[in-house]
Amino acid sequence: MNSLTIEIITLICLVLGYKFYGSIIEKLWETDSKRKTPAVEMEDGLDYVPAKHWTILFGHHFSSIAGAGPIIGPACVFL
Repeated sequence: MNSLTIEIITLICLVLGYKFYGSIIEKLWETDSKRKTPAVEMEDGLDYVPAKHWTILFGHHFSSIAGAGPIIGPACVFL
């Protein structure tokens, strides 16, 4: 089995999991996509400020790099 076949099977599994497992969790937790978040409901410009999606994405990305750097960096020097 070549790597392209494995990748296609994995992609199909991820799509099916997103479609079916996501709907099960949505019903289980009774989510409402029209409900406003506390940052939007109680926005005061200080404590409650809505964040843009890209700031959250890059914040998580850079914090994971900063957290693993001291652990992985010295280990890679000795390899």
